[in-house]
Amino acid sequence: MNTKNFLIGGLVGGVVYFLLGWLFYGNLMNQYFMDHPGTATNVHRPMEQMEWWALIAGNLLFGFLLAYVFSKSGVSTLSSGLITGGMVGLLACSAFDLTMYGTTNIASKSAMVADIAVFTIMSAIVGAVIGAVIGMMNRPREVINTNV
Repeated sequence: MNTKNFLIGGLVGGVVYFLLGWLFYGNLMNQYFMDHPGTATNVHRPMEQMEWWALIAGNLLFGFLLAYVFSKSGVSTLSSGLITGGMVGLLACSAFDLTMYGTTNIASKSAMVADIAVFTIMSAIVGAVIGAVIGMMNRPREVINTNV
């Protein structure tokens, strides 16, 4: 495994996950999730009570998960990152959400399906970015001849 690809890809992926999470969950889909809760109450933290360290760490860890998978499997293009990232996101989120749905009352079925769709799209985008970044880092550098 290329440690440099893993570290840089993981950091870039974590930042992109965080920004896409803000866009999708914090803005575009926020009202949808509020309108489709499970039967549990008071499960969403108000903005002023967010545990930012945990949110940031979670996004970074998902970025490192993709970077690890990509480093081990040789993913190093935007298109292969898009496909692999989408599949990893789909499988990871589906496994988590279905387990949570089966054991808690936090989300409704429709919210669970929406979460899986949103996270899969986010993971595909993050995967494309990480794949492109790894590909750029693996490209041989051109040597510029300055003795003209």
